[in-house]
Amino acid sequence: MQLNQKTLEYLRELINEKIKYRSGPKLVEFFNAFGFNDTYCKGFPSRWWYIEDKLKQINNTPNLCKCIRNVFAPINFVGEFDKLDSLIADFNKYISFDGWLVVRQDKEIIFVDSTDSFLKRNVDSKITDSENEFLNKEFEDINLKYLNIDSLLQKIITERIEEIKKCMHSKANLSTIFMCGSVLEGLLLSIMIKYPEKFNQADSAQKDSDNKIKPFPKWKLGESIDTACELGFILEDVKKFSHVLRDFRNYIHPCKQKSSRFQPDEHTAKICFQVLKAAICQISDKVESTRPPLKLLS
Repeated sequence: MQLNQKTLEYLRELINEKIKYRSGPKLVEFFNAFGFNDTYCKGFPSRWWYIEDKLKQINNTPNLCKCIRNVFAPINFVGEFDKLDSLIADFNKYISFDGWLVVRQDKEIIFVDSTDSFLKRNVDSKITDSENEFLNKEFEDINLKYLNIDSLLQKIITERIEEIKKCMHSKANLSTIFMCGSVLEGLLLSIMIKYPEKFNQADSAQKDSDNKIKPFPKWKLGESIDTACELGFILEDVKKFSHVLRDFRNYIHPCKQKSSRFQPDEHTAKICFQVLKAAICQISDKVESTRPPLKLLS
């Protein structure tokens, strides 16, 4: 099995942070299971560089299949098979370009030819059903006042949401996606700043090469999404579709859009706006429940 660069990059994200955070020593342990004999020591490269280098070395070898099976091993998702199936469905959007699909058969992970039209229809229908279920959820009108964020930022986000509505009305699908991603990133950053201790102490808090927590503005959107879910600010469904929105938002670079042949339609734009509305609703609920009690004046 040989994967293209885009698929390898997504696999790198899964190994590095998307499924769970792996420290440098854990990454060495992970890849040594596929024939390497590395040790973690001073001068160890960045985690993402190390992962990408190892994936390139095992690409088009039997160890690549072993690696993917390890990443999606059902034993690591006991009680969370819905999450596992969702992760596999997302990965299949990439690996299908290489002519393959990953399929979970009960406790086993297998690979099948993506040209199998019957199987592909079944996989696609599961994704579509999941999207439609999410789209059909009803959320109250967007109200930012319950977020208790900076008033100027609230004004900016409110204006951007109105612009999103105009983009959707005009069927400017790509603009809708970029705006939704922008607002979601700004919203999560404002919540991180509002609750610094919670985010800094989370298991998935992002660290630099010196093992220190990164300043919040340097966190990637995917990192913010995962930690917000860990802390309960957003739920699993919004986390899943937020990552989809994040992937779509990255096509703001024309060359990325060209290489992936991404052409968003109205359905995609609606999903992205639904993600944003759901995130605002869920974060508002969490902020309300975590707000400290009012102190009485003596």
